[in-house]
Amino acid sequence: MDMIRVPAGWPSARGGIVPESPPARWTISATSVTVPATMSTPIPITNALSSATTQSPLKPDPETGETQRIVAPAEAAGTRADRFITDALGVAIGGLSRSRVKALMEAGQVTRDGAVMRDPSEAIRAGATYTLRLPPPEAATPQPQSIPLTILFEDRHLLVIDKPAGLVVHPAPGNQDGTLVNAVLAHAAEDLTGIGGEKRPGIVHRLDKDTSGVMVVAKSERAHTALSEAFATRDLDREYLALCWGLPSPIQGEVDAPIGRHPIDRKRMAVVERQGKHALTRYRTERGFGTACALLRCRLATGRTHQIRVHLAHIGHPIVGDPVYLKRTPASAKGLPAATRDLLLAFPRQALHAATLGFKHPITGDSLSFSAPVPPDMQALLTALGGG
Repeated sequence: MDMIRVPAGWPSARGGIVPESPPARWTISATSVTVPATMSTPIPITNALSSATTQSPLKPDPETGETQRIVAPAEAAGTRADRFITDALGVAIGGLSRSRVKALMEAGQVTRDGAVMRDPSEAIRAGATYTLRLPPPEAATPQPQSIPLTILFEDRHLLVIDKPAGLVVHPAPGNQDGTLVNAVLAHAAEDLTGIGGEKRPGIVHRLDKDTSGVMVVAKSERAHTALSEAFATRDLDREYLALCWGLPSPIQGEVDAPIGRHPIDRKRMAVVERQGKHALTRYRTERGFGTACALLRCRLATGRTHQIRVHLAHIGHPIVGDPVYLKRTPASAKGLPAATRDLLLAFPRQALHAATLGFKHPITGDSLSFSAPVPPDMQALLTALGGG
């Protein structure tokens, strides 16, 4: 059952500007992100590693890769090999995830006393020497392309950009090049340390092709693992600005409605009663333009495909210009001057912008927050509506 709720302490009257400071419950709960040595669940042998004999790593070689060795302590006996190796060696070699260690084992990159071991569930033997080899990253299939990027922040682990509308994030059928991945490969090829065995940028979240705004890209496997976990658990802060048709009533609230594939048009998403995934969008009206349009600030408590677009269309306030979820001329458009109405109806993309993104740095733990101004094409709509 979908519903729209008004958070406690917010006015429900139509019109007016919503107070800048929303009530506490509007903030998505977030615990402090402490980046663990590995994203797998800690195991008892971790504390015993101080008694293990970790041999000095071999010097990384661009041709043969990097190698780490450890002598298993008595306390580790009987532990699953993939868990022990992840906690004991994965950190030193770059924060490898347990799934990555399992893949390396299956590929023959882990040995016990010189013998290849491929079974991740094999029990650890006390006193045995375990060796993990990380092959050099392979060249990415997408090719580097010189595409201008607006960079908000960059270090050896992260790249934060203001993605323009029209830029596809990842190569896919119909968009094999000219993507964000191609651009990052050209911009930071020398800094990419390898993710999943491939020299590529780590895409931990996506924006639709025609949605603009802040995005973060991982440049190292350790950053990719930690950021993926943060996005999976919503341990971050994201706000979007959306220009929608009509004035929502209430002017601030939340849409709690499950989202899944449209039962007929499988290229679209929809609010569905069966087999949908829980989806929750919180919104507040930043400014209403009569009853014709409203600029909304939206926060995601979940991260479903097209979530904001689907939820706003579901409650009768589709986003201006949305080519998928806006199917007819909205009744609220009739009250606008002809020139303004024509401008909005001809807008070629969804008027949706990822305005802010906040998260903990996956390596240092520092709190980071980035914002990007509304792009010129969307600003032109606001100006035409009288929003300045």
